[in-house]
Amino acid sequence: MVHFKQLDNGIRLIVKQMTGLLSVTMGIIVGTGASYETDKQDGISHFIEHMMFKGTKKRTAFEISDSMDAIGAQVNAFTGKDITCYYAKSTSNHAAEAFEILSDLFLNSVFPEEEMVREKGVIVEEISMNEDTPDDLCLDLLSRAFFGEENYGRNILGPKENVRGFKKSDVDAYMKDRYTTDNIVISMAGNISVELAEKLAVEYFGSLPRTEKKGGELKVSLKSGNLFKKKDIEQIHIAIAYPSMKRYERLSDATSIMNAVFGGSMSSRLFKTVREQMGLAYTVYSYMSMFEKTGSLVIYAGVNADDYMRSVEAIYGCIEDMKKKTMTKEEFLRGKEQLLSSSIFAQESTSSQMLLYGKELIYTGNIYDFEKRIADITAVTLDDVMEATEYNFDSTYKATAIVGNVDKPIS
Repeated sequence: MVHFKQLDNGIRLIVKQMTGLLSVTMGIIVGTGASYETDKQDGISHFIEHMMFKGTKKRTAFEISDSMDAIGAQVNAFTGKDITCYYAKSTSNHAAEAFEILSDLFLNSVFPEEEMVREKGVIVEEISMNEDTPDDLCLDLLSRAFFGEENYGRNILGPKENVRGFKKSDVDAYMKDRYTTDNIVISMAGNISVELAEKLAVEYFGSLPRTEKKGGELKVSLKSGNLFKKKDIEQIHIAIAYPSMKRYERLSDATSIMNAVFGGSMSSRLFKTVREQMGLAYTVYSYMSMFEKTGSLVIYAGVNADDYMRSVEAIYGCIEDMKKKTMTKEEFLRGKEQLLSSSIFAQESTSSQMLLYGKELIYTGNIYDFEKRIADITAVTLDDVMEATEYNFDSTYKATAIVGNVDKPIS
């Protein structure tokens, strides 16, 4: 059963009841993230997410985690390109206590100055760790090569100089514009009654004044760049991006099936060719990123430094083979089953359901329809996948990134 309610102030509540379980995941999702930031704000969405856990009007940072531990609950958060999510998972009998703590950190965080100073140091170290993690660094570099310095091209962590310079006034201004009642969804999935879910939402969020988000109109232009970062490491890390489907576009499911065949699994062409047959890489895969304005098909490989151009050639060979529309019916059916099963598996996870239903409301204003989702995937034909293949490997706006002991980019 799925229940929807909009509070008088515009905040939306979605509840996916999963009565056969003994737990519930409760999330507060805000429609904002790195892609909505300005140059001056770059990194502030992630900084705010960290700071929310550093003390409220009635709890210290330690007391927030201690209160959750006392009831055996888990609490966490993440920042993405276009959403920020705060969530707690608890046993059903402790749902009310867990949601009270989650609401407290979301609504009543005070951003103490000493905690801001301390957390800036933590995030600067996180940025340094990212710089020392070559696969993450390579994919961040690829985003910049593909999208440029703005919107989807922004690194979620932001630059160190921005993080060090954030003030309480910067946080307040950003939250005033983006943490608004029309841009917040409360999503709950698991064994929780509708009555309790509504009671909790109204009790903690119902008295907030109605507010409307500002900004957020993304203007995306692809850059088709080729970037490299020289680092004295053992492997060469390669990433390639092609323009792909936006969310909910006609061929988005066909593209996902195509990606499963191309590089999305251990039976994919990329994996079998580059790793299993040629032995050139330990890790090689492809994935889709679908956003509001555009999307990307990304290929990543970590390869032997002595022969990395052979790996690049092998990847491009797989792409050229896909472009010849050589996909078999067996490959198509296997890719479709993988997409169907991932949707079905998600139905059995309270965390996945919380995020799935919450994101659907944030992105479209609609309630996620599982039956329609399965019907849409089932309806995809091999001809649809062939059409998607032709669209996705258009090299006009292709971008590349490479990290390792190299002196030039690849093209």
